[in-house]
Amino acid sequence: MKYDFDVDIKALVFGAAIAAAFIIFGYLYWEWFYPLSAIGLLYVGYAQNTIKKGTILGAIASIPIVILTLNGYMGTFKEGFFTTPAGVVAVAVLILLLGAFIGLVGSWTKKNRLKAIEEYEQKQKIGKNKKKNKKKNKK
Repeated sequence: MKYDFDVDIKALVFGAAIAAAFIIFGYLYWEWFYPLSAIGLLYVGYAQNTIKKGTILGAIASIPIVILTLNGYMGTFKEGFFTTPAGVVAVAVLILLLGAFIGLVGSWTKKNRLKAIEEYEQKQKIGKNKKKNKKKNKK
């Protein structure tokens, strides 16, 4: 069997890099950069053709965020649940699920945008045909 994944690898690499860069900038400079890392995950989801691909690749693109979080770039964990092995896995799964959701939002946005453009073009075609028909009828 031959599989055609049709994945935008460039968007995956750049989106993951953008997400990781904002985490690092947040660690080094200002903490308000942390939420901006979602821009990269939105880009990954938006660049895909289907919602399913956008969701899966959003989770894959959030792997650098998991690595940076576990290395302490989003703050250190104090003694408690998050320092146990189950807590580490819970944090990793939570970040991956959040990345999948943000990728889903990006791909869903693209789908709705394409639908809106199609409806707009259809309305424009209807309007043009009416004007042409009126001109032909007047002659």
